[in-house]
Amino acid sequence: MPVARVFHSEYADVPAVSLPIHEAVLGRAAGYGDSAALIDGADGTTISYAQLDAFHRRVAAALAAAGVRKGDVLALHSPNTVAYPVVFYGATRAGASVTPVHPLSTAEEFAKQLRDSSARWIITVSPLLETARRAAELVGGIEEIFVCDQADGHVSVLTMLGSSAPEPAHDIDPGEDVAVLPYSSGTTGVPKGVMLTHRSIATNLVQLEPFIPMVPGDRILAVLPFFHIYGLTALMNAPLRNGATVVVLPRFDLDQFLEAIQTHRINGLYVAPPIILALAKHPAVARYDLSSLEYLVSAAAPLDAHLAAACSARLGLPPVRQAYGMTELSPGTHVVPLDAVNPPPGAVGKLLPSTEMRILSLDDPTEDAAPGEEGEIAIRGPQVMKGYLGRPEATADMIDTDGWVHTGDIGRVDGEGWLFVVDRVKELIKYKGFQVAPAELEALLLTHEGVADAAVIGVLDGDGNEIPKAYVVRQAAAADLSGDDVLQYVAERVAPYKKIRRVEFIDGVPRAASGKILRRELRDRDKENT
Repeated sequence: MPVARVFHSEYADVPAVSLPIHEAVLGRAAGYGDSAALIDGADGTTISYAQLDAFHRRVAAALAAAGVRKGDVLALHSPNTVAYPVVFYGATRAGASVTPVHPLSTAEEFAKQLRDSSARWIITVSPLLETARRAAELVGGIEEIFVCDQADGHVSVLTMLGSSAPEPAHDIDPGEDVAVLPYSSGTTGVPKGVMLTHRSIATNLVQLEPFIPMVPGDRILAVLPFFHIYGLTALMNAPLRNGATVVVLPRFDLDQFLEAIQTHRINGLYVAPPIILALAKHPAVARYDLSSLEYLVSAAAPLDAHLAAACSARLGLPPVRQAYGMTELSPGTHVVPLDAVNPPPGAVGKLLPSTEMRILSLDDPTEDAAPGEEGEIAIRGPQVMKGYLGRPEATADMIDTDGWVHTGDIGRVDGEGWLFVVDRVKELIKYKGFQVAPAELEALLLTHEGVADAAVIGVLDGDGNEIPKAYVVRQAAAADLSGDDVLQYVAERVAPYKKIRRVEFIDGVPRAASGKILRRELRDRDKENT
């Protein structure tokens, strides 16, 4: 049997962090005292480190008094707010696993996540309360819905801050107990609960520190969502662990975003490619003073090297740093270090400490690709997920018996250890950094009485963003079914980021003998027609 060709990090290994995530992040919070931990970028509300430490403990006490027990799952359904970290760490200190829910989820999508995760508690915000209530009704078994702000008939997190209940003391096993349960589609299929332990996400923070060190005085802008593992790690856990100040925005609005950089003298930006595009090309950028910026990091979706260069040149900054990972990897495996001199354009980084990689042959995944050749990226390290909740077969498909995670991404490594991600074998669509599972949309399309068959692939729009495109076969009696009909049908039933953006009608969906959709044929068809 051939010997595996394993790539190792050039950085020294780091010890696993066997602490609950609230201790790994906030263990030094009291020492940062009155320095600002969180600032609301819209209204200026500020929470100091001392307050963050005290507040999350009171929330933990109040949740425990309400009945939250070790092992419970709590659904956190909210856009970015300064309360989000308070609730997150309060819930984990109360012994719960947090399942973050996309704030734009429909009630039906929310209910699926509640049901699959066996969540018993919900914390939301008043503008999203009706969706949360409807989801709770659909699934049943929800003990209570709390709100971060105020709503009649619901206990507020603000009230929890005055709780006199005793702080819970749980014996958390960092290597086994699940801290956060985000939902990911993996390489294919429908969303699945990713079991990330306290140790896996805490260790990933230490793995990242040599690449992008954060220190007190740094000011980080959190516009990417905390519910996404990239935002949770890079914009919440990492800066709060190291005494930086996080300026929080609930969503991306370009002028508000630029205003926040100017007003709060932001020095570090962690964004996705659509924001890089805006910074490179939008005329509004010229109206603001962005001179405080020292670096930009882009992740969550592929970034075009020419676009990255245009953004850096316009802002007078070093090259945009890319990072690579996936939810199942807590999420980071590669980053372009801040201190790298002239990193090669398009590289997504070098291996984090304590992380191993193989590049598997596309012809025979049991063997490694030849040096310099493209192949599937496989990762092994302490940041690997525990598995998919309740889905041992899907877990086994993702993680082989030797512990290698088969990412579904195709990459190559140059002679200096830089990784380039060039394509992917997986079917997942990344729309502005958010995961869209073709199988989920296909299943929905087939519920339309006028649709006989359907397939969904990712295609590029005019700005280089990947968008979902549906190939639809009409029922014989539905000759008048239009593309707009299809677009509207899907839009009414999914979160906005999952919407079908293009429709093409075809006579038949190409399939293998096994019934598997031949997406590559559809991708080739799309290229021929554009």
